[in-house]
Amino acid sequence: MYLVSKPILFNLIPRYKALALQTECFAINSCDNRNSAYQQMQKSLKTVLGEIRGSKAFIGPDLKLVVLPEYFLTSFPFGESLEQWKEKACLKTDDDLFSQMKKFCLEQSIFLSGNFYELDDHFPDLYFQSSFIIDDKGELILKYRRLNSMFAPTPHDVLDDYIKFYGDDALFPVVDTALGKLACIASEEIMYPEIARCFMMRGAEIFLHSSSEAGSPQLTHKDIAKRARAIENMSYVISSNSAGISGISFPFAATDGLSKIVGYEGHVLSEAGTGGSMVANSYIDINALRDYRSKVSMQNYNARQRFELYAPSYASYSHYPPNSFASKNPNKELFINTQLNVIKKLQK
Repeated sequence: MYLVSKPILFNLIPRYKALALQTECFAINSCDNRNSAYQQMQKSLKTVLGEIRGSKAFIGPDLKLVVLPEYFLTSFPFGESLEQWKEKACLKTDDDLFSQMKKFCLEQSIFLSGNFYELDDHFPDLYFQSSFIIDDKGELILKYRRLNSMFAPTPHDVLDDYIKFYGDDALFPVVDTALGKLACIASEEIMYPEIARCFMMRGAEIFLHSSSEAGSPQLTHKDIAKRARAIENMSYVISSNSAGISGISFPFAATDGLSKIVGYEGHVLSEAGTGGSMVANSYIDINALRDYRSKVSMQNYNARQRFELYAPSYASYSHYPPNSFASKNPNKELFINTQLNVIKKLQK
């Protein structure tokens, strides 16, 4: 006798199109001061919004969600100290650039996700690398601060104070929207399964991945990870890479290509070539995803997770220490020495 499970009822969401916009990033590193850097950011934003407007005109009114590359406003610190980058490149979400994006999302009736360097009054000596989502009403509905970084501060580096100010839920935010349950993953964090898993635990159905990564005709580590995160969490991955970074001292097209949308079974639904492109667009079917997740099957990896088995290991083994900047000013040497100490621990 076979047991037949009752169907799980859920709210129906019409299919819509998402776009991982592949656009050139213009570095502000050579700008001499805040004013010239901000002018370049304004110019970059104007270019990006124009490309989105043109993409929607071509793709059609079903385009409801756009993900931008990681460095669409600034590029990344390349020799600047933390203090220099904080002064030149970092913003707050009440900045006019965000006002422009909010107005644009309302006018175009789209959701927009991207990544920027953010100032925080609670941590005046630091900045964070933050991902965001603005909805089609022009509201900032999610902000996620990158938790793993090589040379940038993260909430983990001031963990106790961060949780005191913002609470545990701020570490892994998921927002329930008319397009499904959305979460942001920043760049290299696609390589860390725990990040995506923590979002899935909180209901995430789509990972919005702003990236600026090395492109190659061969499978790269990050490109494999995009498929893996989609499969193991039964989620969509919308991954936007830059179409090259100009104005900085390394090869322009080193970070070019690989923008794609991956379905919840790990199939690549669309993928851009190299250069500026809107080719990485595809329909998103949240109803089909929810139906897939509702089935009792070998492929329902979410339902078969046994988290209690893993929790003691994570609780008992501390490698990269939290609160590293609680009493120290961050600098490149501190980042390097902390990682060296972790490596020594792992080799014991």
